Amino acid sequence: MRLLIVEDDPLLGDGMQAGLRQAGFSVNWVHDGRAAEAALASEGYSALVLDLGLPGEPDGLALLAALRRRGAALPTLIVTARDTVADKLAGLDGGADDYLVKPFDLDELAARLRALIRRSHGRPTARIVHGEMEVDVAARQATLRGAPVELSAREFALLEALLEHRGRVMPRARLETLIYGWNEEPESNAVEVHIHHLRRKLGSTLIRTVRGVGYTIDPTP
Repeated sequence: MRLLIVEDDPLLGDGMQAGLRQAGFSVNWVHDGRAAEAALASEGYSALVLDLGLPGEPDGLALLAALRRRGAALPTLIVTARDTVADKLAGLDGGADDYLVKPFDLDELAARLRALIRRSHGRPTARIVHGEMEVDVAARQATLRGAPVELSAREFALLEALLEHRGRVMPRARLETLIYGWNEEPESNAVEVHIHHLRRKLGSTLIRTVRGVGYTIDPTP
């Protein structure tokens, strides 16, 4: 799933980007509100990680307010050094879905983001069950008929994206944006190669090709 990080501290932003990529997310990172507005207008994201004390205008709260006024339901986690009760109330009442105070543990950040994304898709747990296949998003593990299936990070991300959108046809370009960040340029046939590997490991009928449109996993096995 693709995240947008809005954080002006270069060390923290770089650390979050690296850590969340290790946790299986595709990550884009910008340093201020203006860049965030441009990114949100041009890309689709699964969640937003938002600092409040951004340079210039808009700051974090103003950016979030504008997002909510447009009716965008993008799951948003505020990550900030502002730790008073008043700050937390302002963030949560201003439209944030969660609030995390710096310094924080990267594993906790990843877990909170998985929970936000999971709830946005109406799933109560980190496990996705589809027929004889079970995918544990938190542990980054997949099993088929109870046996573990070895998947690369890209294969797992692609499978997760298709399962989260079961019943919807996902164009190749959209799948690329979900599993690759700005600085990760995929080869022209990367999605097709990953689809081929998933079919070989999980069954040839799991992922259906809709010619000229994209790929889908049917809602019922």
